[in-house]
Amino acid sequence: MGPDARDGQVGAAVEHAFREEWARVLAAVARSTGDLDLAEECTQEAYATALRTWTRDGVPDRPGAWLTTTARRHALDRLRRRRTEREKVEASARLAQRVAPAGPSEPSAAADALDDPFTAASGDDLLRLVFTCCHPALPLEGRVALTLRSLTGMTTAQVARAFLVPEATMAQRLVRAKKRIRSTGIAFRVPPADQLRDRTAGVLAVLYVLFTEGYDAWAEPVEDVAGCAERRGLASDAVRLARLVAQLLPDEPEARALLALLVLQHARRDARTGPDGVARTLEEQDRSLWRRDEIDEGLALLDDALAAFRPGPYVVQAAIAALHDDAPTFEATDWEEILGLYDVLATMTPSPVVSLNRAVARAMVSGPEVGLVAVDELVGAPELAGYHLLPALRADLLRRAGRAEEAAAEYRRALDLVDREGDRRLLARRLAEISPRTAEPSPG
Repeated sequence: MGPDARDGQVGAAVEHAFREEWARVLAAVARSTGDLDLAEECTQEAYATALRTWTRDGVPDRPGAWLTTTARRHALDRLRRRRTEREKVEASARLAQRVAPAGPSEPSAAADALDDPFTAASGDDLLRLVFTCCHPALPLEGRVALTLRSLTGMTTAQVARAFLVPEATMAQRLVRAKKRIRSTGIAFRVPPADQLRDRTAGVLAVLYVLFTEGYDAWAEPVEDVAGCAERRGLASDAVRLARLVAQLLPDEPEARALLALLVLQHARRDARTGPDGVARTLEEQDRSLWRRDEIDEGLALLDDALAAFRPGPYVVQAAIAALHDDAPTFEATDWEEILGLYDVLATMTPSPVVSLNRAVARAMVSGPEVGLVAVDELVGAPELAGYHLLPALRADLLRRAGRAEEAAAEYRRALDLVDREGDRRLLARRLAEISPRTAEPSPG
């Protein structure tokens, strides 16, 4: 094999390891050092080292373990250079005991488990660090954004998209959050059990956004979009972590409701893209591909959450998902009940996105023209300025109302904004159906 081919293989291996292992490596190092900034810098160094070393020695059998060991050694070296600070010397000694090539990803020593509520519940480093980063001293949006950016491998652009804000705005939020951590001396350590509930809202929000990022990838053509398969794995990670949170907080109905919501949505993943790589709407999905065992589990989890008689936003959203999953056909969906639930959700968590979803339900109950009135009220919302689903929804309602020329203009506007290939192909197909001469051709 020539050097160019070898370099290409190593580059691909490092890129794959970044998507698959970044969060676990960072979480393990941050747990060992108690310093998120140091952990992030040393994890980055480990990946840079991998590019050099793997080219010479080959890709290791366990890339994640190799990266964890290397990142911890970089951290150990840095801590040793800070010997003038007594606390750093002590941290260095503790870290030295943990650096073991034979098992870099193994649970830490029993002494570190004292007063750690996660040890019995899960022993999961990533979940432990999610709770650590969701410190109540930070604004909710700041702690959620920082956790996503630092621990999940999502880029600043991806986090910004999840919050419907420009990338520059999100970058500023992240900088402010890190400055606040430094200025207030927030310690990145496991919170005591009696403080977990103060961080629950942030943790649940992190898992919801993490799932959404992964679930959206199931509407992408996996063979054509770089990193799509790895991004899909984020949805499974979010479900796994939500299970651990539900176990950790058995008396918190919103934790069970979030798990129910994620399971009910994840059950539809196989139907979200067709063989042609075009995203499938709920109306078009082959419901025989929905995973009935997961739907049954989600419905049972929702029943448990409802039994607490403390409905919150995730309970309402899970109830909406349950109505979709329980309907044998799209036409049989109980849209009036869904509309009522969106009315409730809008009072709990008012947002343009909730209003947009409510407009869909309104259109299904009262017709596309009524839905258009509700959508048009959102056209000026700054949060939706670059959101392709706003013109896409207007286009769909205009198409259903028989206003083809106006619909075509909205489909073109949505195509200018969309950044996901599966959705782009769906919009192009819709445009071709009503305006075949001017439609953008759909590749593949």
